[in-house]
Amino acid sequence: MPEAASSGTASVNGIVMYYATYGSAEGTPVLLIHGGLAHGDIWAAQVADLASDHSVIVADTRGHGRSTNDGSTYSYELLAQDYLALLDHLNVEQVHLVGWSDGANIGYTISTTAPDRLASHFAHAGNVTLDGIDPSVETNEVFGSYVGMMARDYAAMSPTPDGFEAFLGGVAAMWATEKPGGLEGLQSVTVPTLVVQSDHDEAILTEHSQAIAEAIPDADLLILKDVSHFASFQDPDAYTQAIRGFIDQ
Repeated sequence: MPEAASSGTASVNGIVMYYATYGSAEGTPVLLIHGGLAHGDIWAAQVADLASDHSVIVADTRGHGRSTNDGSTYSYELLAQDYLALLDHLNVEQVHLVGWSDGANIGYTISTTAPDRLASHFAHAGNVTLDGIDPSVETNEVFGSYVGMMARDYAAMSPTPDGFEAFLGGVAAMWATEKPGGLEGLQSVTVPTLVVQSDHDEAILTEHSQAIAEAIPDADLLILKDVSHFASFQDPDAYTQAIRGFIDQ
C-alpha cells in the first residue's frame, strides 16, 4: 500500500474496525470494500492510482484483517451497518462505493437501506440469490489458492491469528444463507449502479449478473475480458480504469 494520509481504528457496533485514507482531493470520496476473507490492503494498485485525484477510503470488514468481531453472526446487513458507522466516524456523508464480491453484496445492502450515502456503486462479482453462485467454486483450484493466501494474511494481520478456521466457517455460513430481498428487492434501487462481471469468474454466474443489471433501474452491465473473480489482481490497470470510467462520469 502507498503511504496513508491517515489510518487508525474506529469503535463501531461493538467492534474495533481498521481503516485508512489516501489522497486529499476535494469531492466525493471513493470507498473500496474488499471481498470475503480479504482485507483493505488488497486494493493497493487501485489506491495508488485513484489517490492521485480522489480521496480514497479502505477498511477491513468486521473480523477480517486487522478488525475484530464481537462474536456476532456474519450477515451483509450487519457488515453494511459497520461501514455506515465508519463513514459517520469519518464525517463522510456520501461515497462512490467500489465493492468486490462480498463488498458488492454490502453495497447492494446499502443501496436498499441507506441509498443517500452512495453517489454510485461499482458492483463487481456480487450475488443476491444463492442460485447466482457457480457450484463448481467449491472445488475450484484458483479459488482454493485465494483462500490459502488469505489464511496466511490472516495469521499475519489478525488480532486472533490462530482463528482462521472459525473465521472461515463464519463467513462461509454467511455465503450459504439466502439474502433477503433477492432480485425483487433491487427494483427500487436509485443509486447509479454498474454491475461488473468477469468472463471467467469462478464463483458468480454471468446470467446472474445480467439479472441483477436488469433488476436495478438504469443499471449497466460491464463484462471484464480475460480475467476471473480476481480481476483486480490479474489485470490491476484495466480494473482501475474500469472504476475510473464509471465514477468519473
